[in-house]
Amino acid sequence: MKTDILIVGCGVAGLYCALNLPEDKKITIITKNEAPKSDSFLAQGGICVLRDEDDFQAFYEDTMKAGHYENNPQSVEIMIRSSQDVIGDLVSYGVNFEKDGKSFHYTREGAHSKPRILFHEDETGKEITSHLLETARSRANITLIENYTMVDLICDGNMCCGIVGHDAGGNFSTIVADYTVLATGGVGGLFKHSTNYPHLTGDALALALKYGIKLQHIDYIQIHPTTLYTKKDGREFLISESVRGEGAILLNAKGERFVNELLPRDVVAGAIFEQMKKEGSEHVWLSLAPIPEEHIKTHFPHIYQHCLEEGYDVTKEPIPVVPSQHYFMGGIDVNCFSKTSMDRLYAVGETACNGVHGRNRLASNSLLESLVFAKRAAGDITATYQAMKPIQEPTVDAAAYDGYQEKYKLSVLEAIEKEKNSHE
Repeated sequence: MKTDILIVGCGVAGLYCALNLPEDKKITIITKNEAPKSDSFLAQGGICVLRDEDDFQAFYEDTMKAGHYENNPQSVEIMIRSSQDVIGDLVSYGVNFEKDGKSFHYTREGAHSKPRILFHEDETGKEITSHLLETARSRANITLIENYTMVDLICDGNMCCGIVGHDAGGNFSTIVADYTVLATGGVGGLFKHSTNYPHLTGDALALALKYGIKLQHIDYIQIHPTTLYTKKDGREFLISESVRGEGAILLNAKGERFVNELLPRDVVAGAIFEQMKKEGSEHVWLSLAPIPEEHIKTHFPHIYQHCLEEGYDVTKEPIPVVPSQHYFMGGIDVNCFSKTSMDRLYAVGETACNGVHGRNRLASNSLLESLVFAKRAAGDITATYQAMKPIQEPTVDAAAYDGYQEKYKLSVLEAIEKEKNSHE
């Protein structure tokens, strides 16, 4: 297959990038699973936005402080300054954010000094991503291919010319493209306990390691403090940060509060681990008692319903929670236009690292960062577009990729461990 621009992944970053590219370009989006099985659909809390100019310094400082001041200051400023433009785009696509009358209703989450988060119930990611997906499907120039897995890059020296992949039946093929955008999401599939879909296994990172594409901070992996404790196997169910932002408190086995719930995620998670170690327990408790019952059922209807299905009525009793792997702050190193160290190759969303999050991501900056830098990638591709000279397409030897999934997982885990040890 030949396409003008190939996007690997169909979460908010991949979709929004496609929607900001010229409609006279043939765009192909591939996704490893079904289109709705992206982590973007799972985002609960909301999306940050600069409310007004008076909020800029506080928003900037909150982001930097949460990231332990290891953030890239230029990236942080770009993200914040671009936020109102992105929200305007989302509203034009039909995204419905909660309102007080005609004005947006803002909520607050951990480590934010004031409310600046827009939301749709407790399914903000689903609300945003579903509208982007619907719009992308309506564009004649965009082709979406589901259940197609990238296994390799096609390279000519330090230039990316597309990918090698296979469909659900294991049939291998090549997709040649003038430009390739990696939007493959996080690394949750590498961990036993994660809020991510298990098919997100850091495939793009494995290929970056294979071809010497520059990486950054790949050991910066965020643990979310509160996921519903269960002995069942599978993806962990997230209890959104905004629940604590609205007043929920963490309790130990004696029913005592032991931490300020609005501290940055890494600090709260650390306090929970310490409490569990002290008690010899497998979880702590989260009480929603400070939140009015009606507010729980309107703001957090899906969390309320899911907990009910698991045997807990959050309006009447605390729920058991435990920290789980949640987000990847590191990734493929990119500049402020999401360009990697390989020519004609971009990376956006959770698989990329432009330094905006530093060591620890501020709550609800993930959707915003993904959207802002996906649009910048589209803008840079558009501004610099040059058709690639015809190449000799490689012959695919399927046998060469036997067991590639485990090999790629192992290479990423080893690289993460090596990076972690170098810091220690």
